[in-house]
Amino acid sequence: MEEDIHEYEGEDITVSYDSNRCIHAKECVEGLPAVFDTSRRPWVDPAGAGADDVAAVVERCPTGALHYERLDDGPAESVPGRNTVTVVEDGPLYLHGDVEIRTADDDSLLSDTRIGVCRCGHSENKPLCDNSHDRVFTADGVDPGDAVVDASDLDEDAPDHDGTLTVTVTRNGPLSLDGPFVLRTAGAEPEERTSGTLCRCGHSENKPFCDGTHQQVGFTTEPDE
Repeated sequence: MEEDIHEYEGEDITVSYDSNRCIHAKECVEGLPAVFDTSRRPWVDPAGAGADDVAAVVERCPTGALHYERLDDGPAESVPGRNTVTVVEDGPLYLHGDVEIRTADDDSLLSDTRIGVCRCGHSENKPLCDNSHDRVFTADGVDPGDAVVDASDLDEDAPDHDGTLTVTVTRNGPLSLDGPFVLRTAGAEPEERTSGTLCRCGHSENKPFCDGTHQQVGFTTEPDE
């Protein structure tokens, strides 16, 4: 898992961008084109809008490719009270909340509020999504246009913080989830869970859950996982 981080400093807010986590969900360019414009260099201009507006759009980036640091004593991004796992149609898993990804050896890989995780099996930046699904993967899930979680999508009675969701990337196998989360997938009501084993080889017949097919297809992961 590699980073490629660029920073764009404004008077009131600095935006950071990890190109290796970007899958072109377009929440930024469609949400605030005065700030995020891929036809311009540099493509991020934090001075194009107020810091509150920039922060709000950055927080809609589902993969965590975008983050910000307030320079005006404005609030930092808060940890959502409820963790969500969204299964995206023909795409990755969007993790939102207090999330930590750990290796099979129990080493921490990444802690963040927004993460996009590969479930097609072809990412070159496992366990993160790198958009490889666009060329190789089809599967049921939430429409990408509805996949980003807003506070209004969640139960108003959600706790201030219901605990960390720990995601373990098993070696040559699935994702093992431990902790409270709401699973959002196609054709079903959001389901509250405290554990789950989710496919990341792309071949399960019971997506998004693992059915052991990774062993049959010879799915392999990076040594450092």
